[in-house]
Amino acid sequence: MMRALLGALTAAWVAALAGPAAQAQTTVHLAVGGKPALFYLPLTATERLNYFKAEGLDVQISDFAGGGRALQALIGGSADVVTGAFDHTIQMHAKGQPIVAVTELGHYPGFVLAILAAKAEAYRTPADLKGMKIGITAPGSSTHFMALYLMAQHGLKAADAAFIGVGTGQTAVAAVRRGEIDALINVDPVISLLESEGALKVAVDTRTPEGTRQVFGGAYPAAVLYTTPGYIRRNPKAVQSLANALVRGLRWIATNPPERIADLMPPEYALGNRDNYVRSIRSSLPMYSPDGRIEREAAETAHKVLSLFNAEVERARIDLAATYTNEFVSKVPQ
Repeated sequence: MMRALLGALTAAWVAALAGPAAQAQTTVHLAVGGKPALFYLPLTATERLNYFKAEGLDVQISDFAGGGRALQALIGGSADVVTGAFDHTIQMHAKGQPIVAVTELGHYPGFVLAILAAKAEAYRTPADLKGMKIGITAPGSSTHFMALYLMAQHGLKAADAAFIGVGTGQTAVAAVRRGEIDALINVDPVISLLESEGALKVAVDTRTPEGTRQVFGGAYPAAVLYTTPGYIRRNPKAVQSLANALVRGLRWIATNPPERIADLMPPEYALGNRDNYVRSIRSSLPMYSPDGRIEREAAETAHKVLSLFNAEVERARIDLAATYTNEFVSKVPQ
């Protein structure tokens, strides 16, 4: 009996010393569409630095081919939260299914429309996308939305091109190398790798603030953490912990060189070319939010863009203030 008592006391003492990360953790099911993309680098950094665990969270991540699939997981109930494009919060409000962005990871998208080298001579403007096979990450993803927006600006309808889901990693690279598509909307490191090989020509680029404003007409929120109002009401502590961890991850990214960030990432994310991966991270660093806050101007730009090609969004009376909140990032410890 004494031995059992001592054993129990020792276990309790060790658990107390280990801190909250070693205690019983809150399980959170998180969906993402294309985790290896630099669009989602803050998520992977936060995960691999164990910042979620330090907040007492057991975050179980499911990676899908694109953001549309991750959104479906949330709506279907198999995910609690999503790291995905801010566009989806507006899209779902228009459908009467509100979701709320609670932390911004990127404050411009980093999406690139590129034309395969064999087709580049014939391309002048997005009007020339008519009849093309366009590689997107997945149907319903933000890369799909960008294609539809560019086409609508030039008088084209969705039916004027064919859209093919190619993912964000090796599958996208393979689709270009095999000539299965004519154009591609994707992100780094895929774009920079294929560009270095001469496999494609960049036509539209939102990898910089200037490029983003040129394409969309203003600041544009990119990757965010979003969830349902119901989940927030039931789990405010977990949502705050997620925001704490992700903002901590953003701060780590902002204070470390690209080589060290690359070392933290899974080796396969480099797509077999570490030098290109480091260059891609270096050029992408300004893309990431410094503090996780979502700005009203950026939300307004996203609404305007989506309204151009999405009839549901155009018709709906959407309260933009309900599509995001800075309540949680404002409480993140300094």
